Amino acid sequence: MLLLIALRLVSFLLFDSVLKQCFSPTVRLCFAILYLLNPWFLYDSLIYNPAYLCLFAAMHCWSAFKLSQQRSWFYSFINVLAIGLAMQLHYSWPILAVISLYLFYRKQVQVNWWGVTLGVIVIAASLVPYIIELQANPAIQGQQSDRYIGWGGIHVYPVLKSTLYWLRYSSMLFSNRIITDAEFLWLSNTDWLNTAVSYLWQALLYLLGGLSLIVTWGINRRVWRKIKPHWRSNQALHLKPADWLLHYAFAALLGIVVSAILSPIIFSYWHLIITFGFALFPVLYQAERWQKQKPARLANIMLWVGGYFLMVNLVASHDSNKYSYQQSYQQQVAEYLDQQQLRPSQHKAD
Repeated sequence: MLLLIALRLVSFLLFDSVLKQCFSPTVRLCFAILYLLNPWFLYDSLIYNPAYLCLFAAMHCWSAFKLSQQRSWFYSFINVLAIGLAMQLHYSWPILAVISLYLFYRKQVQVNWWGVTLGVIVIAASLVPYIIELQANPAIQGQQSDRYIGWGGIHVYPVLKSTLYWLRYSSMLFSNRIITDAEFLWLSNTDWLNTAVSYLWQALLYLLGGLSLIVTWGINRRVWRKIKPHWRSNQALHLKPADWLLHYAFAALLGIVVSAILSPIIFSYWHLIITFGFALFPVLYQAERWQKQKPARLANIMLWVGGYFLMVNLVASHDSNKYSYQQSYQQQVAEYLDQQQLRPSQHKAD
């Protein structure tokens, strides 16, 4: 679990190395608050495959930004490596592939094909153990389902829900687990008081979350209008670094839509958490405008947001059955292994 914290910090540093060429130091500090303290990342403190995706997302963005400035076999290799490693951990990897294809089509990156080839070879070589195991045990290739590739596009709702998560990641409308799990049993021994505080807490989080979602929608509309004239152009665009980030964010949203259309399942927020950092780019773009026009207001807003994030994290850590400090991760794993009969009987006493 310390590794997950280290990966989060490395991903932050990679993002920051891009942002320092796009925005002012104040806006970079805003990103640090929004990225490192955000309650959306609480679930990624557990050891499961989406928790590792922040690193691959940052690697992809960092290498793509470098490729927008120069043609390099190394950065081309890292870009392909980020996609391939994400592919081995989670179904959300096509989002990164769509981003790369979009940037290449729009001539926003300079690809070195030797680096791409090397990346493909390395990823293919790393898959050899999986292929061997699949030949020996075909049952691991997946669960049987009546659904098919393209099911999400036919039913529409999966696409709408997935698109909404793009807005929610940059808002304060967090996961329902964080909002509704809090029972405040530690507050007092009076049931009615705990219940009342619980309902007030939910009302507060839903109210602020809903209002922030409207603000996020407005910000995204404004920045999309800025890049809309470029969407259908097949000419090379000479963009400022901050404008390039907006195209990257649009490509990420396009990747979400494409993945939701093709997917045979309905995405929940952990399926798309790989795009969390990208969803903050439009907000940072708007924050840069505020920094130039009303820096004092931006500072006050971020101070309030940081305090609010800390409060939500603290309550969740005390109350949530998913994130509580009182829950022993080791004990939960041991109980699960026993229930599934995955541990030898002689080790159960341990």
